[in-house]
Amino acid sequence: MNSFLESVFNDAENRYLKPEELRLLSQYVNSLPDRLQVYRTLRDREIEIMQWVADQLEAAMPQEKAELLERSIKNMVLMLRYCAMGMLMNDDRIVRDRYVAWFGEMSSVYGTEAIDATLHQYLNQRLTQILSSKEMNLLKPLLLLAQGREPQTAALSGNLFS
Repeated sequence: MNSFLESVFNDAENRYLKPEELRLLSQYVNSLPDRLQVYRTLRDREIEIMQWVADQLEAAMPQEKAELLERSIKNMVLMLRYCAMGMLMNDDRIVRDRYVAWFGEMSSVYGTEAIDATLHQYLNQRLTQILSSKEMNLLKPLLLLAQGREPQTAALSGNLFS
């Protein structure tokens, strides 16, 4: 659960929310329908999205071994799922702790950095085609984080409410 929401529930017996906390909670609640829609879209269209990405990758990198391409595609599916959950919960710790923590090492060990960078490019391209700009803005900070680039927003530092 989102750490802000956890703290709200844990402190409920001691106090009411401060105005700033209430405003932040309202922002999260108001954005939840959009977050749910993006999550549902990613869930329902995952195979279509990833098949398009895989097809582009195979065409762009025919010289790469099939097992390396397959490993990178599986990792990309995991990344997309972690990003979707992080976006839904508005908590970048999901991506940091469950994906970023091990992915860089895996990419280096298997020598798939170039494959992974190409995959990121195609995934971003496909998501931009499928999601509206508003929806993409919800997901993009987590995608950047998962791709090893820190998002240029203060909204993600643990979560929106930190």
